[in-house]
Amino acid sequence: MVNEKMYELGAKKSTIRAIFEYGRKRAAEVGEENIFDFSLGNPNVPAPDFIKEAVIDIMNELPPQAIHSYTIAPGNPQVRETLAADINRRFGTHFTMNNLFMTSGAAASITICFKALAERDDEFVIAAPFFPEYRPFVESTGARLVVVPAQPVDFQINFDLFEKALTPHTKGVIVNSPNNPSGAVYSEETIKRLASLLTRKEKEYGHPIFIISDEPYREIAYEGCEVPYIPLYYRNTLVCYSYSKSFSLPGERIGYIVVPSEVTDFAKLYPAIAGAARVLTHVNAPSLWQLVVARCAGKPSDIEPYRTNGEMLYKGLIEAGFTCVRPQGAFYLFPKCLEDDDYAFCERAKKYDLLIVPGTDFGCPGYFRASYCINRDTIRRSLPLFKKLADEYKK
Repeated sequence: MVNEKMYELGAKKSTIRAIFEYGRKRAAEVGEENIFDFSLGNPNVPAPDFIKEAVIDIMNELPPQAIHSYTIAPGNPQVRETLAADINRRFGTHFTMNNLFMTSGAAASITICFKALAERDDEFVIAAPFFPEYRPFVESTGARLVVVPAQPVDFQINFDLFEKALTPHTKGVIVNSPNNPSGAVYSEETIKRLASLLTRKEKEYGHPIFIISDEPYREIAYEGCEVPYIPLYYRNTLVCYSYSKSFSLPGERIGYIVVPSEVTDFAKLYPAIAGAARVLTHVNAPSLWQLVVARCAGKPSDIEPYRTNGEMLYKGLIEAGFTCVRPQGAFYLFPKCLEDDDYAFCERAKKYDLLIVPGTDFGCPGYFRASYCINRDTIRRSLPLFKKLADEYKK
């Protein structure tokens, strides 16, 4: 009667959402202030004032028809030209509006890219840990997600294992840097080595291998950490970007895909992007928010609250006895659990109303994710509880 795969996806909530919903119910019992919810990556830094000012100016200056009407499928041409110019200024590229396709956020960007690229028996490769939704995004196209085990010492790519995962069926590689859930940023050395490997494999297999670079956290990088812009290193790169994190606009669903002119068979790939958007019922990105982000292009993001939160949580967990890679970006920590069973560990943490997410869902058993884009006082008050949890294992 119904598609069983869709039923499974709808009936079984993601672990992250299930933990969040548990937290809402628990808060009603013991009070919001007594719940230490590290589950969701929902930015808690308010959207910058210039966003509000842009919205007001647009509403006052333009007629309703220019604000709320359909745009063409790739997006408002002037918006795309403005954003392309900003990318060129920042990274020394030479994009035009014809290289951008506006989308309803990074999730739409990624799924459109998978749909545009995937053919029968194709595989997309990713190094753990990774955002769990990549799996249903890829599998919905009929392709297969191939997971390379993590390199826990720094969460860069283990190239020995990565190369073994590549086959003639490899159509693409997913890169998410700064990374959800580890907070790691792929170094320039990592990106150069990845580009060299894929270039060699393209020649060996006789077909292009695309990097799909998922970049919603690009601006959230700490202490001068540079996030390499992958099209500068590898020509067959598609960039999926969102303003959800940089401008704290997750609910507005606005982003874009960059399709460089240098990619193999650009003349077919860009229309395939448009076709994939069409069959996924992506009519056009929100018209008002296209105008807003164009007006705010190049303006700064406030990342200091995330950096401070991350340092506080990192130091507190290290002092409590946890092992963790210091975050370089995004707003997540990915510490090692104090037992092998990460689900059991996260259940045990609930005794202290610490809501954390098992690493198995991110392709990395034995770890947990803690999102620190939350109230700083919540983090401060949680640290003695993490210490009590750790002390249980010492006993």
